[in-house]
Amino acid sequence: MAARGHERPDAARPSQNAEQDAPRNRPSATEKRRLILDAAVRVFAEQGFNRCRVSDIADEAGVAYGLVYHYFRSKDEVLDTLFLERWNVMLDVIRDLDGQDLTAREKLYAIASFIVDSYRHDPDLMKVIIVEVTRAANSFGQTHLAKITEAYDLIAGIVARAQADGAFKDTVTPQFAALAFYGAIEQVLSGWIFETLPRGDEEYEQAKRLVIETICGGLDAVPATA
Repeated sequence: MAARGHERPDAARPSQNAEQDAPRNRPSATEKRRLILDAAVRVFAEQGFNRCRVSDIADEAGVAYGLVYHYFRSKDEVLDTLFLERWNVMLDVIRDLDGQDLTAREKLYAIASFIVDSYRHDPDLMKVIIVEVTRAANSFGQTHLAKITEAYDLIAGIVARAQADGAFKDTVTPQFAALAFYGAIEQVLSGWIFETLPRGDEEYEQAKRLVIETICGGLDAVPATA
């Protein structure tokens, strides 16, 4: 029988839960998938979608090449996922704002703010969405045309109801107004992406105001003179 003085102290004994605790420190499937998507944003933004390889995404994420294919069938599916995740959030925001008791100008200002702030907080992702999807007329833009058009239709609905209420004049069609509204915002974002416009907190706030003044200023109904 061993002497008590030679017994190992409890503190030095392996934890009975060591094997149970270890897996908790490993990334979950959801976390690994997110890691790959976040890495893809950085790679697409820096190299461009067409010039990068799946192995570049794996290297950036610090994962095995095959793990990317475990979660995504192709590089195209990675880009599709990034676009749809963010675009669907924007569609939900537009629907939510349209259901609130706000004027059309206030709704459009809030939508413009959401888009501008999306760039402010994640410029790489917005660069990827604009350069690789919404402006890629012959590839991903065509693939997601119905989803892109859905945003225009929601914005056009806001304009149409304001026209019916007399807040906006009806000399501009709601569809054209929606295209002009989103197009103006996207053009400003493109200026920041390609560094042809100054960018910073002051410029971001100014852009929101100027887009609304430009679009809504042209839509606002002029009171009839006596």
